Amino acid sequence: MDSIALQDSEVSLGSRLSVRTILVTAVLVAFTVFITWRARVLETRLEQPTNVNIPAPDFWAVTPDGRTVSLADFRGQKKVVVIFWASWCAPCRFEMNEMNSFYQRNHTTSSDFEILGISVDLDTKEATNFATSQKLSFPVLLDPSERVARAYEEKGIPTMFIIDKSGKITYGHLGNDPSLSLARELGIEVKSSEGEL
Repeated sequence: MDSIALQDSEVSLGSRLSVRTILVTAVLVAFTVFITWRARVLETRLEQPTNVNIPAPDFWAVTPDGRTVSLADFRGQKKVVVIFWASWCAPCRFEMNEMNSFYQRNHTTSSDFEILGISVDLDTKEATNFATSQKLSFPVLLDPSERVARAYEEKGIPTMFIIDKSGKITYGHLGNDPSLSLARELGIEVKSSEGEL
């Protein structure tokens, strides 16, 4: 008789612990989802570039092979996508590879846009090595003193700006920006049968 009562109390205790564990886990999951969502909302509000719909600061920078490229080279001719990045930044590496694929699929000599990847690496060799190893097709510019980045009030990397042909910033985004958003902003139709860029 005592063993039956003991088994019943063990089953009852086990059931309560299981229900309690499930409830605590559910509350923690709900709380985590809420906090993550709230943090993303705050991040979007606080960190996104605010210098949109203003004239883009003019700049010049040097490529790894010593050529000088300036924003003025494209004024009146092409939209310019400026991406601030660094070789040590994992999200930047992902972004640069994604932009390289986008560029290879969508850019020709007659395209009305150009991408300029502006590296803020202090060690320009690191930026050059990354650009070479990844076979980046678009121009890479070196900004080790962050002179250009400061002019654009860059608050983190990767950061992307789109500058229209008249020289006005029309779009800004901090963090990885999917190619689909870039295609939309540039007015480019998706060229892949899978629905991806």
